[in-house]
Amino acid sequence: MRPARPKAPDGELLYERRNGHFVLQVTGHPNFGVPFGQDRIVPIFLATLAVQQKSQTIRFRSAAQMLETFGMHKGGKEYRRLVAAFERIFGATIFFGTDSMTARAKVVQRSRFNFLREARIWYNRQPDQSVLGEEFENTIVLSDEFYQEILAHPIPTDLEAVKLLAAAPAVLDLFMWLTYRCFTAKGPESIPIFGEFGLVSQLGSVEYSRPRRFRAELEKWLSTIRVIWPECPAQLSPGGFHMIVGPAFAVHSKPVQLFEESPSSTPNDHSAPSRAALPTRRLVKVH
Repeated sequence: MRPARPKAPDGELLYERRNGHFVLQVTGHPNFGVPFGQDRIVPIFLATLAVQQKSQTIRFRSAAQMLETFGMHKGGKEYRRLVAAFERIFGATIFFGTDSMTARAKVVQRSRFNFLREARIWYNRQPDQSVLGEEFENTIVLSDEFYQEILAHPIPTDLEAVKLLAAAPAVLDLFMWLTYRCFTAKGPESIPIFGEFGLVSQLGSVEYSRPRRFRAELEKWLSTIRVIWPECPAQLSPGGFHMIVGPAFAVHSKPVQLFEESPSSTPNDHSAPSRAALPTRRLVKVH
């Protein structure tokens, strides 16, 4: 079960997706809300960096280094967005499990975990400013459960592709789903698109639940994915009711240019923030 995270906040602190007997719930912190949209890139990057660095603690020496790592333009506005995403991810609790019926009673099984155990993030007036020492580094400590899970079941992820797709959450969800399914596939597999175990439930695309519309969107998303992953074996079945996948590896060594942007543009805002309007240095610490 790999449902997508919320696409947009709706004022509630609970997000739920079901896939057959499986259920996933994400609860948000009252002060920060439920993670949404581009927030999903935070655990993706942290999981990959933890595997690469073989460390549960991830450090960034400056704001500029964090923004560069996450593929964001340098500037106070972008950094504030990233800090807000970290706060929502830190405050979220993930519940997952199954609901099943036996001959005598309903059986509910649940587990829960958090992504992060501790986060200390500095905000700099000047993103290029280096830190004074280790005590001023941006430090992220993954939770024990999250760290052990990514070590036990690492999924190769192309971070450059994630950066390119960060502004298109639905396409990114499908790309990550295909990365996982193709990496674990032993041969050709056929996944239903609709129904209680269908792809539409796993991606969490409620607004595209109408069959014809969702199939049309899938075709568009696959076309975009094939630009950055030409070898992607995924395709829709002739009748359009199944997604056909097979063994494949989504990580590439050469960068791919997908979107053409001006230096001052950002995924959701085309105006460059004024450095003079940025606040002074402060520490955001959550624990």
